[in-house]
Amino acid sequence: MNHLWAPWRVKYITQPHTKGCFICQARKSKNDSTNLVLARYPKTLVVTNRFPYNTGHLLIAPLRHEGKIAKLSQSEMLELFTVLQAMQQLLTKVMKPDGFNVGINLGRVAGAGLVGHFHIHIVPRWNGDTNFMPVITHTKVISQSLDALYAKLRSHLR
Repeated sequence: MNHLWAPWRVKYITQPHTKGCFICQARKSKNDSTNLVLARYPKTLVVTNRFPYNTGHLLIAPLRHEGKIAKLSQSEMLELFTVLQAMQQLLTKVMKPDGFNVGINLGRVAGAGLVGHFHIHIVPRWNGDTNFMPVITHTKVISQSLDALYAKLRSHLR
């Protein structure tokens, strides 16, 4: 049997799961680094995904707790996509990906892990970043720690 060691993941396995909306909890908290809040805007919050599909996976969400697109204001939607554009530019500058996946999951059946708070995923992609690991072993290798990624992106935002 082969083993893939990822000791940094133990804190995510053993820590108690938060009740409620982690985006709202991050919004209310003053400790951005603990909550992986990358950026705050008047109506939008950017959070580094704790369980990323790939290195650099970010979540962009309205500050207001709302799960339905139809209930977002025009100004919220405009800022969400303006921030999405800014985060794509940031990730391009810092990480130099070959492309991006941008996605919205509406409803649990559509893959939403957080149903009640609308958010947009932006995931950097590189040629060759998919390999046998996810297909054969159902294991995704993330090549950079969340803390290192967070620090690197934050330093470029200042």
